[in-house]
Amino acid sequence: MASFSLEEFVGSGNLKGSLPKLVDEGWDDVPTLKLMTSEDMDAFGMTLQQKEALELRSYLHDRALLQYADRLELSGKALTEILSMTSGDLVSQFGFKRGHMARFLDKTGPCTESLPKSVSSRTRGSLSSPAPGYTKMRQSMTRSSMRSMSISGGKSLEQSLSDLKLKEGHVFKGIVAAGPAEPRACGCVNPPPAVVDQVSPYSTIKDISVQKLAPEHKVGMERLVKTKTPPMKASELWREKPAVLLCIRRPGCIMCRAEAYQLYLRKPIFDALGVQLFAVLHEHIESEVKDFWPRYWGGAVLYDRSMEFFKAMGGGNLLKDKFIPGFLMNPRAIANYKRAKAMGMEMTLRGEGEIKGGLLVVGSGRTGIAYQFIERNFGDWAPVPEVIEMCSKLQNLFCGQQGEE
Repeated sequence: MASFSLEEFVGSGNLKGSLPKLVDEGWDDVPTLKLMTSEDMDAFGMTLQQKEALELRSYLHDRALLQYADRLELSGKALTEILSMTSGDLVSQFGFKRGHMARFLDKTGPCTESLPKSVSSRTRGSLSSPAPGYTKMRQSMTRSSMRSMSISGGKSLEQSLSDLKLKEGHVFKGIVAAGPAEPRACGCVNPPPAVVDQVSPYSTIKDISVQKLAPEHKVGMERLVKTKTPPMKASELWREKPAVLLCIRRPGCIMCRAEAYQLYLRKPIFDALGVQLFAVLHEHIESEVKDFWPRYWGGAVLYDRSMEFFKAMGGGNLLKDKFIPGFLMNPRAIANYKRAKAMGMEMTLRGEGEIKGGLLVVGSGRTGIAYQFIERNFGDWAPVPEVIEMCSKLQNLFCGQQGEE
């Protein structure tokens, strides 16, 4: 189980009583709370039991195994001690399912994609290894440091942005990015038509009417907005701050959930860059939204009734693919499915699933679309380092404009 609900993350263990204080001091969402360092914990006044609980729950959350957190914490064992137990003991003592044990014992963190080492240079110090016995890249960025960096654009942030480069030999795909069109069924099935190779003009998205189905998740908030919010112009979303819009093919799709989950894990980085995160749906099935938010996505969820965002990415037309040729006969789509399955995501089969999605990075005001990724194959993800790099360029542009005023 994965969840970006802070209440579910904290559970009924040692951290529950500290939840109001955590929220009051700015540790008010799961991705940020997971970035707490030992120094942050000491400043907060955490007990040893609370530190161990946070370490354990962060480890489980990375592996979408939060359903075991209360039982494991109740045992009083530290994470390192639990990791040294045999598979038989994990099953008998904590009720681990056989299929979950491999994910739990995988110390590399299957639910996270590695980011460039530059992310760590935003922190106050070096990356921490919270427990001997496993190595985990954890950024130590507090709310206060994020606010100061996103406002000032100081030297440390500039250094980190200049170092935020993709792996050696990687070729940045440019403004419009998409996975390659590979042969299907040994070349017997043609791939869909080529995707557009030019970024969508701003005029195609500025007047889109959207409706907010769910706000950014906060403690104590209702799972969904009970009173329907009135439609609004999409341009209001990024009027003051840039926005990343993840256009989701189907919220019950295991690959869409995995993409949303791994992107929202980086929320503190986007916060530091002053960028908002939105998920955009083209179909409103209330049960599907409830299953999706805040379990796999803790940010705001929007409804694009007319599918205009999805049309914009297709050059004016919806990008669609059939299940058999687009998935069963497409090795890349099958590989994408296996990647999401390894992350422990669950799935449903409700809703329309042939309309392709993608991701847009939109600059503030009337700047326009800065980056556009198109889901050519079912389950293609926008490369997170590319998205972050484009957002950092937007922030540099904003800081430069502020300096000229």
